[in-house]
Order: sequence, then structure tokens, then C-alpha cells
Amino acid sequence: MPSITKTYSLVGAFLLAFIAILATTVRSPSISDTFEATQVALIQPIVALVAITAVVWCLMVVYRNLAFSRGLVSERYFQTFTSDAPREWIERPARAYMNLLELPILFYAVCSFMLATGHFDRTQVALAWLFVASRGVHAFIYIAFNYVPLRFAAFAAGAITLGVLWTRFALGFV
Repeated sequence: MPSITKTYSLVGAFLLAFIAILATTVRSPSISDTFEATQVALIQPIVALVAITAVVWCLMVVYRNLAFSRGLVSERYFQTFTSDAPREWIERPARAYMNLLELPILFYAVCSFMLATGHFDRTQVALAWLFVASRGVHAFIYIAFNYVPLRFAAFAAGAITLGVLWTRFALGFV
């Protein structure tokens, strides 16, 4: 088990590298760089996040049903979610699924506002894709091996990206 200092150093290094990449992505477009981003370009990452959510939902259903059919979890647990707790790996997809229904609400909202107003550019679309990628990585880490520092780094990367997405959208109306 790595020391806490090494763990936080690794997470910090990952986040610093991510922020450096984000800083190069997020720049004010020059007049020659500006283009009309199409609605399809923004709808694609929205659909991709819905697809990731659907895949994780399917994994949740499969994991839970296999665990139930093999006697690894009782029906009573699914009635109350307070007793007879199953092994941790059985509920990972369910927790990943819930994560895909929490923070992404703000993503869906800002994308809806951008589509409704037409106020978005290539950078906003790139940020949308970056957010979707971070959520996919977060879900994969959670379900596959659940290494918390790495999972946190993926979560933080997505939250930072979402904050930049919202900030750029809001500043466009100032």
C-alpha cells in the first residue's frame, strides 16, 4: 500500500497535468479561429454520456441479478438496502450508475442552455467531450478496480471541466 504522501503526490501530479491540458484547450478563439459549431457536434457528447450511463445500468442489472441468483445477496437487501449487505464489488456498478445521475445533471443543463441559445463554440464542444471522457474513466475505475485516489482524480477532472464549461458559457453573456 503506497504511503499517503505518495498517493496524494500522484493524484496532484495527475490533476496538474490535466489542468495544463485544460488550459491549452480553453482559450478565447480568435476571429480567424471562430466557427459556427453545429448542434450535432454538441449533441454527440450528450448522447455518448447517455450511452455510458446505459452501459453502466446494464452492468448494474447483470451484477445484481447474478449475485442474487448465485445466493451472494438476499432479496431482503434489495427491499431495505440496510441489512444483509452484499460484497462491495456487487454494488460498484450501482454506485457508478448513481454517480452518472448526479454531477452530469449540470452537464445536461449547460448543454441544453447552449443548444437553446446557440451560444457555444468548438472549445465548448471539446470541453463537453472531455467531461464525458472523465465520467467514462471514473465509471470504469469504480467498477473495474476501485482505486480511490485514481477515481478521485477522474472525478475532480470532470468537475473542473464542468466548472470551466459553465464559466465559459456564463461569461459569454456578460
